[in-house]
Amino acid sequence: MKFKDFDDAGRKLSVLVRDVLTPDSVLLGVPTCGVAVAVALADELGVTVTVLDVTRDDSGVHTRIDSEVCSGREVVVIDDGIETGTTARAIAVALREAGATRIVLAVPVCPREAEADLRRRYDDVLALDRPLVRRSLRWHYETFA
Repeated sequence: MKFKDFDDAGRKLSVLVRDVLTPDSVLLGVPTCGVAVAVALADELGVTVTVLDVTRDDSGVHTRIDSEVCSGREVVVIDDGIETGTTARAIAVALREAGATRIVLAVPVCPREAEADLRRRYDDVLALDRPLVRRSLRWHYETFA
Protein backbone atom coordinates (compact mmCIF):
# COMPACT_ATOMS: atom_id res chain seq x y z
CA MET A 1 0.00 0.00 0.00
CA LYS A 2 1.31 3.45 -0.90
CA PHE A 3 0.24 6.70 0.69
CA LYS A 4 0.30 9.99 -1.18
CA ASP A 5 1.80 11.80 1.83
CA PHE A 6 1.50 12.03 5.62
CA ASP A 7 -1.89 13.79 5.41
CA ASP A 8 -3.26 10.97 3.26
CA ALA A 9 -1.93 8.38 5.70
CA GLY A 10 -3.47 10.22 8.67
CA ARG A 11 -6.88 10.51 7.03
CA LYS A 12 -6.89 6.82 6.13
CA LEU A 13 -5.65 5.77 9.58
CA SER A 14 -8.42 7.78 11.25
CA VAL A 15 -10.93 5.11 10.18
CA LEU A 16 -9.18 2.54 12.41
CA VAL A 17 -8.53 4.92 15.30
CA ARG A 18 -12.13 6.14 15.39
CA ASP A 19 -13.20 2.70 16.61
CA VAL A 20 -10.89 2.69 19.67
CA LEU A 21 -11.25 6.28 20.86
CA THR A 22 -13.06 7.02 24.07
CA PRO A 23 -13.95 10.51 25.37
CA ASP A 24 -10.99 10.20 27.76
CA SER A 25 -8.40 9.02 25.18
CA VAL A 26 -5.12 10.90 24.75
CA LEU A 27 -3.59 11.05 21.26
CA LEU A 28 0.19 11.36 21.13
CA GLY A 29 2.10 12.10 17.92
CA VAL A 30 5.69 10.89 17.53
CA PRO A 31 8.10 13.53 16.18
CA THR A 32 8.77 14.36 13.52
CA CYS A 33 6.87 12.71 10.70
CA GLY A 34 4.42 10.97 13.02
CA VAL A 35 3.18 14.37 14.12
CA ALA A 36 2.12 15.17 10.55
CA VAL A 37 0.17 11.89 10.39
CA ALA A 38 -1.33 12.55 13.84
CA VAL A 39 -2.43 16.11 12.96
CA ALA A 40 -4.23 14.94 9.81
CA LEU A 41 -5.86 12.12 11.78
CA ALA A 42 -6.91 14.46 14.60
CA ASP A 43 -8.36 16.96 12.10
CA GLU A 44 -10.37 14.19 10.48
CA LEU A 45 -11.76 13.06 13.85
CA GLY A 46 -12.17 16.51 15.38
CA VAL A 47 -9.90 15.78 18.36
CA THR A 48 -6.63 17.20 19.66
CA VAL A 49 -3.19 15.66 19.56
CA THR A 50 -0.20 16.18 21.84
CA VAL A 51 3.38 15.91 20.59
CA LEU A 52 5.53 13.37 22.44
CA ASP A 53 8.91 14.42 23.79
CA VAL A 54 11.19 11.92 22.01
CA THR A 55 14.91 12.23 21.39
CA ARG A 56 17.18 9.82 19.56
CA ASP A 57 20.95 9.59 19.98
CA ASP A 58 23.77 7.06 19.77
CA SER A 59 22.72 5.39 23.01
CA GLY A 60 19.08 4.91 22.04
CA VAL A 61 15.64 6.48 22.14
CA HIS A 62 14.60 8.61 25.10
CA THR A 63 11.13 9.87 25.83
CA ARG A 64 9.58 11.93 28.57
CA ILE A 65 5.94 11.35 29.34
CA ASP A 66 3.85 13.71 31.47
CA SER A 67 2.28 11.29 33.94
CA GLU A 68 -0.47 13.84 34.72
CA VAL A 69 -1.57 13.64 31.08
CA CYS A 70 -1.43 9.84 30.76
CA SER A 71 -1.98 8.33 34.21
CA GLY A 72 -5.17 6.32 34.36
CA ARG A 73 -6.04 6.99 30.73
CA GLU A 74 -6.06 5.25 27.38
CA VAL A 75 -3.28 6.54 25.13
CA VAL A 76 -3.13 6.22 21.35
CA VAL A 77 0.39 6.64 19.94
CA ILE A 78 0.49 7.75 16.31
CA ASP A 79 3.56 7.51 14.10
CA ASP A 80 4.28 7.55 10.36
CA GLY A 81 5.09 3.84 10.42
CA ILE A 82 7.33 1.19 11.90
CA GLU A 83 10.65 0.02 10.55
CA THR A 84 12.50 -1.69 13.40
CA GLY A 85 10.14 -0.78 16.24
CA THR A 86 12.87 0.72 18.46
CA THR A 87 11.05 4.02 19.04
CA ALA A 88 7.68 2.34 19.58
CA ARG A 89 9.18 -0.02 22.18
CA ALA A 90 10.74 2.85 24.14
CA ILE A 91 7.46 4.77 24.10
CA ALA A 92 5.51 1.74 25.36
CA VAL A 93 7.85 1.38 28.35
CA ALA A 94 7.57 5.09 29.19
CA LEU A 95 3.77 5.04 28.94
CA ARG A 96 3.48 2.03 31.23
CA GLU A 97 5.76 3.76 33.76
CA ALA A 98 3.60 6.91 33.49
CA GLY A 99 0.51 4.91 34.47
CA ALA A 100 -1.41 4.69 31.19
CA THR A 101 -4.15 2.09 31.62
CA ARG A 102 -4.31 1.07 27.97
CA ILE A 103 -1.94 1.88 25.13
CA VAL A 104 -2.65 1.56 21.43
CA LEU A 105 -0.15 2.00 18.62
CA ALA A 106 -1.67 3.38 15.40
CA VAL A 107 0.50 3.50 12.29
CA PRO A 108 -0.04 3.42 8.54
CA VAL A 109 2.64 0.72 8.09
CA CYS A 110 3.85 -2.03 10.43
CA PRO A 111 5.85 -4.99 9.10
CA ARG A 112 4.65 -8.30 10.50
CA GLU A 113 8.06 -9.15 11.96
CA ALA A 114 7.94 -6.02 14.16
CA GLU A 115 4.22 -6.31 14.90
CA ALA A 116 4.59 -9.57 16.83
CA ASP A 117 6.91 -7.95 19.37
CA LEU A 118 4.88 -4.72 19.56
CA ARG A 119 1.68 -6.65 20.32
CA ARG A 120 3.34 -7.88 23.52
CA ARG A 121 4.06 -4.28 24.55
CA TYR A 122 0.87 -2.53 23.43
CA ASP A 123 -2.71 -3.49 24.18
CA ASP A 124 -3.50 -3.12 20.49
CA VAL A 125 -1.64 -2.35 17.27
CA LEU A 126 -3.58 -0.71 14.45
CA ALA A 127 -2.01 -0.66 10.99
CA LEU A 128 -3.37 -0.16 7.50
CA ASP A 129 -0.53 -2.04 5.82
CA ARG A 130 1.26 -5.06 7.30
CA PRO A 131 3.97 -6.03 4.80
CA LEU A 132 5.77 -9.33 5.19
CA VAL A 133 9.19 -7.70 5.21
CA ARG A 134 10.61 -4.45 6.54
CA ARG A 135 11.40 -1.68 4.07
CA SER A 136 12.32 1.95 4.47
CA LEU A 137 9.22 3.98 5.29
CA ARG A 138 10.02 6.16 2.27
CA TRP A 139 9.02 3.20 0.10
CA HIS A 140 5.42 3.44 1.38
CA TYR A 141 4.95 7.15 0.59
CA GLU A 142 4.89 8.95 -2.74
CA THR A 143 6.04 12.10 -0.94
CA PHE A 144 8.11 11.60 2.22
CA ALA A 145 8.79 15.14 3.41
